[in-house]
Amino acid sequence: MFLHASWIHIIGNMVYLWAFGREIEEVMGGFRFLVFYLSGGIVAMMAQILGDPSSRIPGLGASGAIAAVMGAFIVTFPRDRIKTVIFILIFFRITYIPAVILIGFWFLMQLFHVGMVAQVRTGGVAYLAHIGGFLFGVITARLFEDPRRIAARPQLQ
Repeated sequence: MFLHASWIHIIGNMVYLWAFGREIEEVMGGFRFLVFYLSGGIVAMMAQILGDPSSRIPGLGASGAIAAVMGAFIVTFPRDRIKTVIFILIFFRITYIPAVILIGFWFLMQLFHVGMVAQVRTGGVAYLAHIGGFLFGVITARLFEDPRRIAARPQLQ
């Protein structure tokens, strides 16, 4: 979780952590968020290993833990809208997209691409780690929330 293959790799992970992690840390509190994040990374790593236990390709990056944060986000804030840049050929537009659609599309892409690394055998994206981390986040997010922080948070209308 603490090693990355390149600057682009770590920057990409940090963008997702910045977009989704702040809100989740706010409802969990710092210590609970740290335990959740590290646990999500471990579960994600185990999912990748279980998918191909004989693989000799090292797993790098925090994207499994960040996928757990995204899973927690979709459970905790299903109605939130995420500011997104949409590219169409050479044109772009900044708009707000519902978190359920944005994260749901991301998850479907992970499912669609699962198994590609096992066929290539030279490295790539750890799709099973993403899926495992995401499912961990969806299943356990509510267990890590701090009830005092939830009660103090203003509700959406």
